[in-house]
Amino acid sequence: MRQRPDTVMLFAAGLGTRMGALTHDRPKPLVKVAGKPLIDHALAEVRAAGLSRIVVNAHYQAAQIVAHVANTDISVSHETPDLLDTGGGLRAALPLTGPGPLFTMNTDAVWAGPNPLTALAAKWRPEEMDALLLCVAPGQAIGHAGTGDFVLDAQGRAARGPGLIYTGVQIVKTDLLAEIPEAAFSLRLVWSRMIAAGRLYGLPYAGKWCDVGHPAGITLAEEMLRDADV
Repeated sequence: MRQRPDTVMLFAAGLGTRMGALTHDRPKPLVKVAGKPLIDHALAEVRAAGLSRIVVNAHYQAAQIVAHVANTDISVSHETPDLLDTGGGLRAALPLTGPGPLFTMNTDAVWAGPNPLTALAAKWRPEEMDALLLCVAPGQAIGHAGTGDFVLDAQGRAARGPGLIYTGVQIVKTDLLAEIPEAAFSLRLVWSRMIAAGRLYGLPYAGKWCDVGHPAGITLAEEMLRDADV
């Protein structure tokens, strides 16, 4: 089993309905922020982390995702005919990713601060952890409403509750995916089993994170990036 993961799964298959008209003719990962498609913001973090294997899933407007990554080293996992959600999508991509652990990363966020992937890798302890989630305090989360997703104990073990917000980036082992009977399922089901075993951990992120899953997030992300460059 890999100690420091060198593979990332980028989630890019969703319908992007919260984006409204912006995703009428394109998938959400190709919506631009600061002149660059969202997926390219994610890929910039991946490249900077030096990961050697990149897999992206595609469903809605899949041909556009395929064209965008053509002539690169990125593999595409096609979700057809149905969406499989995060857990089912990751399980379907395992022939391309190889055995875990690996990173997973949503493609509808922008970062200002330390590389999120290298931050996780530095704290990954596979002998204790089945997953390590990168989370952010509400005051550092831009464009995101809600009371938070997880609380952490003194050792960093995660439990559900109001507190830190999950940023959509994690290191996760893939063994438990085989135990879920449904074809389409959320990784939340796997996290529940890890919580019960005391093996789901969280890591607070030191920088800022912007949720760009909705139109207002575009302007907020661009403002965050401008402020970070000052």
